Amino acid sequence: MKHGHNHTPKGLNTDPNHVHTYDAEGRMTCCSLEERIYTQANAEELLASKNEITESLNHDSCCSSHTHVNQESHDHDHDHSHGNTSGWVQYRPAIISFLLLISGIVLDSNFSGSFFHSYIRLIWYAAAYLPVGFPVIKEAWAGIKAREFFTEFTLMVLATIGAFAIGEYPEGVAVMLFYAVGELFQSAAVRRAKSNIKALLDIRPSSASVLRNNHFINLKPEEVNIGDIIQIKAGEKVPLDGEMLSAGSSFNTSALTGESKPGSIYKGETVLAGMLNLDKVIELKVSRAFQDSSLARILDMVQNATTRKAKTELLIRKFARIYTPIVFFLALAVVLLPALFVQNYVFSEWLYRGLIFLVISCPCALVISIPLGYFGGIGAASRNGILFKGSNYLDLMTKVNTVVLDKTGTLTKGVFKVQEVVTAGIDKDEFMQLVAALESKSTHPIAKAIAEHANKDKALVIGSIEEIAGHGLKGIINGKEVLAGNIKLLQKFNIDYDRTLHNIVESVVAVAIDGKFAGYIIIADEVKEDAAEAISQMHANGIKQIVMLSGDKNSITQKVAQSIGIDTAFGDLLPEQKVQKVEELRKDPTRVTVFVGDGINDAPVLALSDVGIAMGAMGSDAAIETADVVIQTDQPSKIATAIKIGKATRSIVFQNIALAFAVKILVLILGAGGLATMWEAVFADVGVALLAILNAVRIQKMQF
Repeated sequence: MKHGHNHTPKGLNTDPNHVHTYDAEGRMTCCSLEERIYTQANAEELLASKNEITESLNHDSCCSSHTHVNQESHDHDHDHSHGNTSGWVQYRPAIISFLLLISGIVLDSNFSGSFFHSYIRLIWYAAAYLPVGFPVIKEAWAGIKAREFFTEFTLMVLATIGAFAIGEYPEGVAVMLFYAVGELFQSAAVRRAKSNIKALLDIRPSSASVLRNNHFINLKPEEVNIGDIIQIKAGEKVPLDGEMLSAGSSFNTSALTGESKPGSIYKGETVLAGMLNLDKVIELKVSRAFQDSSLARILDMVQNATTRKAKTELLIRKFARIYTPIVFFLALAVVLLPALFVQNYVFSEWLYRGLIFLVISCPCALVISIPLGYFGGIGAASRNGILFKGSNYLDLMTKVNTVVLDKTGTLTKGVFKVQEVVTAGIDKDEFMQLVAALESKSTHPIAKAIAEHANKDKALVIGSIEEIAGHGLKGIINGKEVLAGNIKLLQKFNIDYDRTLHNIVESVVAVAIDGKFAGYIIIADEVKEDAAEAISQMHANGIKQIVMLSGDKNSITQKVAQSIGIDTAFGDLLPEQKVQKVEELRKDPTRVTVFVGDGINDAPVLALSDVGIAMGAMGSDAAIETADVVIQTDQPSKIATAIKIGKATRSIVFQNIALAFAVKILVLILGAGGLATMWEAVFADVGVALLAILNAVRIQKMQF
């Protein structure tokens, strides 16, 4: 059924042939975030469902009348949520029906031979039936008009009206009442599963305090321009990504990363939308428009995750459409075929057995609990700072046996740090003071790392400084001639040095003072604190091979790999060579490969792998857009967490499938043999659905 209104957002570029452009840092320059997400992943499907998903998340409007979203194939998308109905109003029909049913059973027991008989009894039970039955009858009629004859609504209506037809009024009401109660519980479970996404939606700031004409005014975040100055008071949420202009402040980043521990951000560093300012009034210079902010990116990813279904979920939906009519015709056979073989055939008795078949055949337990399980998995992942772009990737993570990792920015911090200082005949503090004073005049990352490492208590007199291209720096510091650079610099000035420098794999800054070798500084990219733990956890979770690919020199790559327990490592690789390595791995059909990276040069490999994981906090837009999973905390240990969540989700889904089928098959056999009543049938339908739902919501309480 095609909808008559157009879901396409205004000005949205959905051209599948559109080529994205990026700046040097990997930020997309041609499209808004919304455009890139839609263009990247099945634009037509996302466009058709975006408004429905957002509506479902924001309004939960559906189930007081059991309204289902009819897709083009009339596939009933089981959203059992009860909208914004508050208090006990949504439970009122079930309460009325329950009270009338109980009072009817009491009247049956005590006054069946007096006034409570015939039409009075029928009217009483009909009054008990209608509050819960009428909405289902409406849905059944809507399905029949749309040529959807075999739905759970049709089955429930046929079963309960059939029960009335043979005089089993209490059981007819009870079946519909318990079905309605089951729907209410399912609604509560769906709302609970959506709570993580709603929490994300709730962190969207509604306004930003922007500096205009020398005073601050409140504007919507969407109206703020890049380069504007915004002010955030203590206790306020950051509305847009920006550069810290104030000295610094402490921030709660749990909404974005799942980490509850506050962190400090200082002048010149990046502050992200959605963070909570804890300390003092600060000012930021806006670096991204709201639609391109980290917060908007997270919201879009999580909302759109529900549009990419896992194979198990799609298979169950297809199966339910086949399974329901088969059981319907089996129920018809149970009613009619015994007339040909049974001597004392009683139509009402076999009709009752057929009605039990109809009640049991409702596929509700499968249709709701399985999507709910995947939805819970996506919510649990987002709570841990991991964003899955679809439930299909949750499934794929359970099959992964090979993990390929980029080095810089993924396993290492991507920031140069002083690892070791070795001196020859000079005090270390004095040595570092002289070298840091010289390097403070350079903008090179290695020079900055040395300047930041040194104790800057003493004021030194800095004379002339000369940069020798490809070699290093020469300058006069406190009257001493200082040389700092590579080994070629010492060779250029004929300075004798320690030959062991040639054996050091890391970057080395050799230093000479007044014409004599004074020592050296080892500089290296710092390995992330949880890198070794991440490798250990991945091996423990069934990953057979872990490979590291890096553009850094091979000696450094091998040393990092050995220090954290990586199986295989390759260095000195160009981006296209990384692609070749992953292609070689994927030639083995038994491999399911994950690639984890963060840079713009990682985007081709992320797209090539079975599952691409991007480091989201520091990663480039190109990597985050291409990836299937985004780790907001930049912690490699979250890779193992993602695998654990995927396995837990899959386990719950298969438990629910096994539970539903086992109980239904058992009660179907008992019902056909006349050993089960409507009450057992109600348990096989509603009871199993509730058990499956309770099992599905467990994942939201699990610790990973």
